Amino acid sequence: MDGVYTTDPRIVTGAQKLDRISYEEMLEQASLGAKVLQTRSVELAMIYKVPLQVRSSFEAPDSPNQNKPDGTGPGTIICQEDQAMEQHVVSGVAYSRDEAKISLRKVKDKPGVSAAIFGPLAEADISVDMIVQNVSPDGASTDLTFTLPRKDLRKAIEVLGKIQEQIGFAEVTHSADVAKVSIVGIGMRSHAGVAARMFKSLADKGINIQAITTSEIKVSVLIDEAYTELAVRALHTAYGLDKV
Repeated sequence: MDGVYTTDPRIVTGAQKLDRISYEEMLEQASLGAKVLQTRSVELAMIYKVPLQVRSSFEAPDSPNQNKPDGTGPGTIICQEDQAMEQHVVSGVAYSRDEAKISLRKVKDKPGVSAAIFGPLAEADISVDMIVQNVSPDGASTDLTFTLPRKDLRKAIEVLGKIQEQIGFAEVTHSADVAKVSIVGIGMRSHAGVAARMFKSLADKGINIQAITTSEIKVSVLIDEAYTELAVRALHTAYGLDKV
């Protein structure tokens, strides 16, 4: 890889190499599945305000193709937000197939239940990502759905089985046929309708959204794994990231 791209070039042939990207955007992309840099390396660079250059390992540092003073050319510079050139509201589309989903049905809706569920999972060193809770009409019970790394699915099922009687939920259902697709961009802070465009683009392709999480500069959705590549391509086009 000779830099940071708007998405995986193996999926989208029109993916563009970015000349610059902010630390925050790179951190989000790395944590959401982009396999370009370790998140820790970006965190340290951001803390100490040290620009990072991502370029091909097959190219010598003193190569005539090295980056120009204006930040253009081969490779990508990861830097502070005010130094990054904001060309698009969304700078990239990331995805992760390493996802699994667990749903707990008819959980008692009372204080402390969430802590009683997620506490044992944390103690088992299982990281939970998306969480969706639906309250029943009578207000007495709720359905709780969350995602986690696929490798931890079996262990999580075992943990939940041990606390089922204590918590009082009816059943556990799970699926490993899901994927997380995300859009990332510092431009989201100052633009409205970014998420709405994402949802419409997926709907136009007949892709159902199972869960949603957001932050200031990213929106992630959980979808059926079979639609991963279609979703990535659709979103890459929807936000004008394809090469002209």
